[in-house]
Amino acid sequence: MANLKVLAVDDSATMRRIIVNTLKRIGIEDVVEAEDGADAYAKLETEAGINFIITDWNMPNMSGLEFVNKVRAGQFKGIPILMVTTRSIKEDIIEAMKAGVNSYIVKPFTPQTLKEKMDQVIGS
Repeated sequence: MANLKVLAVDDSATMRRIIVNTLKRIGIEDVVEAEDGADAYAKLETEAGINFIITDWNMPNMSGLEFVNKVRAGQFKGIPILMVTTRSIKEDIIEAMKAGVNSYIVKPFTPQTLKEKMDQVIGS
C-alpha cells in the first residue's frame, strides 16, 4: 500500500488531518488534500498519479456524491473511491454504492477500519 497516492477530500480540516495521520500510521505518506468535490476534481486534473480517493459526502460547492458521479463519468473512473461519512442509513449507503464508491466507512472510524477497507478495495 506504500505506493498509493491518496486524495483526501473533506470540508473539515480537522477530519482531513485525522485521515492524513491515519494514512501515515498505515504507511501511506503521499496524500493530496481537497476541501470539497470541486477542489478535489481540480486536484485530480493537476496532480499526477493519484490512485486512491477517500471522500466525505456532506460538503459545500460539490458534495461527495456529486464528486463520485463526476469521477465515474470521466477519465478517472478507474480510481478506487472510499467514502467516509456520518451518513449511516442503509438508503444512503446503497445510493453511494450505486454512484460507484468501492466501499464506505461511517465516522468515527479507527485506523484499523480504514486499513481494512482500503485493503478490501485494493484487493478486489
